[in-house]
Amino acid sequence: MQNWFKNIGPGPLVAAAFIGPGTVTVCTLAGVGFGYALLWAMLLSIIATIVLQEMAARLGVISQNGLAHAIRSEIKNPVIKAFAIILILSAIVIGNAAYEAGNISGGVLGLETIVGNSNITIAGFSINFLSIVIGIIAFVLLYLGNYKVLQNALVFLVILMSLAFLITAIITKPNFSEILNGVFIPKFPKDGMLTVIALIGTTVVPYNLFLHASLVKQKWHNKSDLKYARKDTLVAVVLGGLVSMCIIISAASIQTQDINSAADLAKGLEPLFGSFAKYFLAIGLFAAGITSAITAPLAAAYVATGCLAWSTNMHSKKFRAVWMLVLLVGILSASSGIKSIEIIKFAQVTNGILLPIIAGFLIWVMNKKSVLGAHVNNVKQNIFGIIILGISILLSLATLNKVFQLNLI
Repeated sequence: MQNWFKNIGPGPLVAAAFIGPGTVTVCTLAGVGFGYALLWAMLLSIIATIVLQEMAARLGVISQNGLAHAIRSEIKNPVIKAFAIILILSAIVIGNAAYEAGNISGGVLGLETIVGNSNITIAGFSINFLSIVIGIIAFVLLYLGNYKVLQNALVFLVILMSLAFLITAIITKPNFSEILNGVFIPKFPKDGMLTVIALIGTTVVPYNLFLHASLVKQKWHNKSDLKYARKDTLVAVVLGGLVSMCIIISAASIQTQDINSAADLAKGLEPLFGSFAKYFLAIGLFAAGITSAITAPLAAAYVATGCLAWSTNMHSKKFRAVWMLVLLVGILSASSGIKSIEIIKFAQVTNGILLPIIAGFLIWVMNKKSVLGAHVNNVKQNIFGIIILGISILLSLATLNKVFQLNLI
């Protein structure tokens, strides 16, 4: 056990990044609307995430460079390079700033389920006090710039989140044969396709590929460490996927359809299963919010510094300036109640377009011996990668279709 803890890498940070309030909400709606029928979509998402994150981890360990650096150095055409950098900066940095408000608000929802309303009025303005508290916690952990401290804090929060959602699911006394049926037998219920795509899209996250490739080189420096990176990725992503499944299972026990968020789910569980269920879910939602509130600015900083050839040292002024900006936008939006609808819509579109582009580039670079030598993709990895690329293109079309109603699919 001691050896296992010693070899924990950035895997839990990756799990922490994809299980945010958005994931909790999507999984809640999947469970409330379709019961266990869409659990297979989570299994598919877990497999896709493992395949892509393993590639990102392998790139980081072998090349000792991040994905943003690889994009900048490997694309030779100046026009394509400039387009790729602008697109990535827009989607990841601006997108993460928009979503940061949602991450902080999710953590606040979890706390408010336990402690009640936290709004205070100052000079006529209503400010959410808990948003500022969560922002300060995230600021302190990021400003310390100590990878080990950050990792340990997030490992603790991920374990807390996992236990909270697991206990919530157990309390609801689910039917295990129906769960297995939902996991291994794909079903396409009426009006369920967009939810399937949302479950995949909220798990296979573009910014996680950049975050993972940048963080593994903080932990491992030798090619012989690749086996540890792979095991770390596998364990963390599977754990994260099981957490998402537990949320779906918990939500499936609610009889009413009048559930729109995880906070509603917490309230809905109380009359059926007692206040303990509500508290466990609230703790899980708080942990999901605060972990994503830390990893989103961190990923944005790695992407910006990698794309612009700045130092990726966590103590550098430019690195800190990027994550501070993202975090500040999130705190101000969440504490004042401002909803930047247009920015979030832009983030949805650019992230939807970005996923197949980044997945495609990742597969391309993972076949370059000049970067990875003998550790390039094998045939099986390329087949899985191309299948996932196809799914990500479908997700991209669905995102565009949903936002602009283009009737593409």
